[in-house]
Amino acid sequence: MVQTFEEFTARSVEEGFDEVLVREWQPHMVVETHTHPFDVSAIVERGELVLTVGDKAITLKAGDPFRLGRDIPHVEHYGPEGATVWVARAN
Repeated sequence: MVQTFEEFTARSVEEGFDEVLVREWQPHMVVETHTHPFDVSAIVERGELVLTVGDKAITLKAGDPFRLGRDIPHVEHYGPEGATVWVARAN
C-alpha cells in the first residue's frame, strides 16, 4: 500500500505514468460527463469522490485507489469536505 506522495510518484513512474500531481476539489463540486485524453491511476488522499462510469457509481474515500482509461466518459462528484486526489497520468 502506498503511504506517501513520494511513494505514489515512484510507483507511478515505474508503471509508465509520465505526469504526477495533486488535485484539490471544492466541497460538493460536480464535474459533469467528460473524458480525459490520458490514462489515470489515482488515490483519494482526503475527502470523498463518487465516480460514475456508465450506470455504475463507486464511492471512493481517503486511501482508496482507482484507475480510469483514456477517453472513458465519467462523472466526478466530490463530497461535503471536497477532496484531495493524487493523480498519475499516462499521456
